[in-house]
Amino acid sequence: MPLSPPPLATLLLAVVMTLAATSPAALADPEVRATVLSIGDGDTIRVQQGGKRITIRLACIDAPEMAQSPDGANARRYLQTRLRLGSSVTLRPQTVDRYGRTVAEVIGEVNLNLALVEDGMAFAYRKYLGQCDAKEYLDAEFRASRSRTGVWRVPGGITRPWDFRRGRSSGRFVSGTTSIPGGRRYRCSEIGSFARAQELLRQGHTYLDGNGDGEACESLR
Repeated sequence: MPLSPPPLATLLLAVVMTLAATSPAALADPEVRATVLSIGDGDTIRVQQGGKRITIRLACIDAPEMAQSPDGANARRYLQTRLRLGSSVTLRPQTVDRYGRTVAEVIGEVNLNLALVEDGMAFAYRKYLGQCDAKEYLDAEFRASRSRTGVWRVPGGITRPWDFRRGRSSGRFVSGTTSIPGGRRYRCSEIGSFARAQELLRQGHTYLDGNGDGEACESLR
């Protein structure tokens, strides 16, 4: 006796199950273990995963750039204290960015991405919150802003890292929360003395402190 064709409802169910299995969520990489090799800045680390060394861009957050003194250095230092070199972490990969970095949440004893926001060391990156728990990150940022900690020590917070990068690429130099004082950018070679360089640093010319150690133009010592 020949088999009768399956009912239409059965066919539709099979199609739906096939599409679900090949959806982006289903294709997302599973959690993986990795070993911390180095900390680049407040939102970039280098890890050993399997037999490969890969760069991780922490997902859903944006930490101050290293040129945003002292906040960039503070964010990096914070991450160094929470992620010891050689320690094991869990990665929740999301995608690979245009620079070839794996974008992921990094889990040590806690979710480090979320901790950076909670403790005022980074901002929730609203443009890229889709792959994370957006409410969790925004709530953490709200608590940090209320406590006036880290990047929130000034009303409204410091210049957002994405705005800082946009300003640099357009030739409009920005630093911290304001534009370059007086609209003039100095070179160390034309300042004349180490003491004068420190004075300019205190006036807001934080780009003179390239390594974020709190001193400007060490070459003038």
